[in-house]
Amino acid sequence: MADMHGKVVLITGANQGIGKASAIALGQLGAKLVLLCRNEGKAREAIKDIEAAGAAKAGPVELIVADVASQADIRRAAAEFKAKHDRLDVLLNNAGVLVTSRRTTVDGIEETFAINHLGYFLLTNLLLDVLKKSAPARVVSVSSSAHRRGTMHWDDVQLTKGYRSFAAYGQSKLANILFTRELARRLQGTGVTANCLHPGVIASGFGQTYGGFFSKLIKVAHPFMTTTEGGAKTQVYLASSPEVEGVSGKYFEKCKEATPTRKAQSDEDARRLWELSEEMTGLRAKAGAAA
Repeated sequence: MADMHGKVVLITGANQGIGKASAIALGQLGAKLVLLCRNEGKAREAIKDIEAAGAAKAGPVELIVADVASQADIRRAAAEFKAKHDRLDVLLNNAGVLVTSRRTTVDGIEETFAINHLGYFLLTNLLLDVLKKSAPARVVSVSSSAHRRGTMHWDDVQLTKGYRSFAAYGQSKLANILFTRELARRLQGTGVTANCLHPGVIASGFGQTYGGFFSKLIKVAHPFMTTTEGGAKTQVYLASSPEVEGVSGKYFEKCKEATPTRKAQSDEDARRLWELSEEMTGLRAKAGAAA
C-alpha cells in the first residue's frame, strides 16, 4: 500500500463493518479521513475506535451526518464536503443494505436500489469536479459476487411487482459494476479512475438493520465468515495501492482483477443505467419534461 499522507478520503457507511475497517487502514497509512454516516451516535463511537487505533495521523476524523437513502441529504453532504475541502483523492462508496421486505425512501424509491446504487451514483457525480481537480484520484465502489445472480429489471427496477430481497440486492450489485464501467468510460483522460469489488462474505453488521430470518441466519454464520479487516483489504488496496494506478473500469476480488458476468460487461446496459439514474436523481430532466 502507498503512503496516504496528504490524501483526503471520503468513506460512506464507515460507522461499522468493512467501512470502519477501511477507515482504520487508510488512516493508519496517513490519509485524512472524512466519514459520511447516517447514525451520528454510532459514527461518533466509531471515530473513537478509529482514533484509538492510531488512524488519525492527518488530524481529527471528520464526520458528515447524512442518510444516503435521501437525495436531499446526499446533495447537502456533497456541498458540506466541498465547503471544507478543495481536494478529494479517494471516494469510497461503501454504504449498503439488504432489505428483507420492500420499503421506499423519502424520495419514494425502493430502498435497496436507492441506497446501493443511486446513492453511489448521485454522490459520485456531485463530487466529480473536486475529484478531477485532485487527479490522480480514485472512485472505489463496493459491489458483490451477488451480482452473478442479479438481473436488471428494466421494466420495473423498483420491483413493485413481486419484491424479493435477494433479487433487489443482486440487481443493485450488478448496477454497481455497470455504473463503474460507464463512469470509467466517461472519466477517460481526466486522471480519475473508477473500480469496484467483491469484499467477501463478511462478519459485520450487514443484514442486521431490519431483523428477521436473514438477520438470524447471518448471526449463526458469523464464525465461518471473513473478518471485517479481511473484507476491507480489497477496497483499501484499490484506494491506495500503486499497483492499480491508472487502472479503471475493473472488478476485483481478493485484491486481483476478476471477470464479472456477461451482463455486467454490457456497455449498452451501462449507458442505459446511467441515463435512467440521471432521471431518477434529477441530474437530467425526464424525457418530454420542460428544460
